[in-house]
Amino acid sequence: MAKKRIFISFAIEDVTLRDFLVGQAKNKNSPFEFTDMSVKKPWDAAWKTNCRRKIKGCDGMIIIVTKNTKNADGQLWEINCAKEESIPRRGIYGSTDNRPATLPKELDGVRVVSWTWDNIKNWIDSL
Repeated sequence: MAKKRIFISFAIEDVTLRDFLVGQAKNKNSPFEFTDMSVKKPWDAAWKTNCRRKIKGCDGMIIIVTKNTKNADGQLWEINCAKEESIPRRGIYGSTDNRPATLPKELDGVRVVSWTWDNIKNWIDSL
């Protein structure tokens, strides 16, 4: 089975969590695998056009949700873009101690689950 193309949306303050998720997928014991399509560096003024193109080419989007999400304008734009492009989205909490008290409106209708191999694998397998 071909690897799924997954866009990882994260607040720049949570880049370490994105790195952990990518590393987890590369672990030989990991029950899931995907090709990371996240934005790894800021783009120029045309970043939204480039980002939309990347998102449209993905099978799904994993959204790393932390207390930083509500103030992460770029991440919130990515989430809305995926919704506009009908890309399946799944939120995962970055950690139990960094969960936001409330979710931003951009996550309305998005299921947000604990970060476990099973939760990630089952969702990726469903794409």
